[in-house]
Amino acid sequence: MAEFFLGVDLGGTKILTVVADHNGIILASEKRPTEAEQGPEKVIDNIYATVLDVLEKSSVRPRDIIKMGVGSPGPIGISEGMIYMAPNLYWENVPIVKLLEEKVKIPVILENDANAAALAEKWFGAGKDVDNLLYITVSTGIGGGIIINKKIYHGVNDGAGEVGHMIIDPAGPRCGCGNPGCLEAIASGTAINRMAGEAIRQDKDTLLKELFINNQEKIDGMMIADAARRGDQIALQIWHKAGRYLGIGLANLINIFNPEMIVLGGGVMNAADLIFRPMEESLKEYSFESNYKSVRICQALLGEEAGVRGAIAVAMGERLLR
Repeated sequence: MAEFFLGVDLGGTKILTVVADHNGIILASEKRPTEAEQGPEKVIDNIYATVLDVLEKSSVRPRDIIKMGVGSPGPIGISEGMIYMAPNLYWENVPIVKLLEEKVKIPVILENDANAAALAEKWFGAGKDVDNLLYITVSTGIGGGIIINKKIYHGVNDGAGEVGHMIIDPAGPRCGCGNPGCLEAIASGTAINRMAGEAIRQDKDTLLKELFINNQEKIDGMMIADAARRGDQIALQIWHKAGRYLGIGLANLINIFNPEMIVLGGGVMNAADLIFRPMEESLKEYSFESNYKSVRICQALLGEEAGVRGAIAVAMGERLLR
């Protein structure tokens, strides 16, 4: 009997669904708006519509689907099949697994989206040849996933991997989570944009003023990167500061987990040429030397596909370990 799997990357603005074969090879995909503002029932209907579309495109019969994996934002309960809170979806305590299984008539497994991406990089991306890795996504926020012995480490209540909320500087700016000086508050894309806005408001001598035309709403990480590559000292200082903080966070993780590999993804890594050097300086300074020498730091390979390929890996489960 042929075995196929469904993967769903559930985001605040879009749903991406794929069907894959027993080797994890994607056969068809479908994307559509989440329409979260219309409530959970509408989102479930939209997921179901994408499932029907990928099955039709791939000519896979519903009875040949073994499981469906769903990668979702927010604190979740895997055993309960519950999304406890997902602000981008306007959801609280939504029993997504129950609702989906009633609709699609296929067993569903829920997973945190960052964990799913970590699993994707382990099985289909940069970490194919290692058993233990950390995946860090540096984007609007900073998230992560922990892979130990080829499996996701969830923690006692599925809350492990919130690497963006390590407190690096207790005197630093307040994070969206409410704590001061989290890694996310000082090294994410949002933090980089904030530092650029502060430089503009302080009327510093910087190319950023020209690029943003004194309009903070136009601040964009790639514009800050452009200024830095053109030799702007303020922009270079911003990237250096973010890189140093990111390196401190990674050094903490290296000292705690002693992983074989750290995989870095997310939009901020498009400026790897600006952030890697100060990041490496911090890593070398604050990591135990033996741990530092044993870890490989590399960029993610899967890009925007990481979430949905992770959802496929979640659906495949133990089959990947055979």
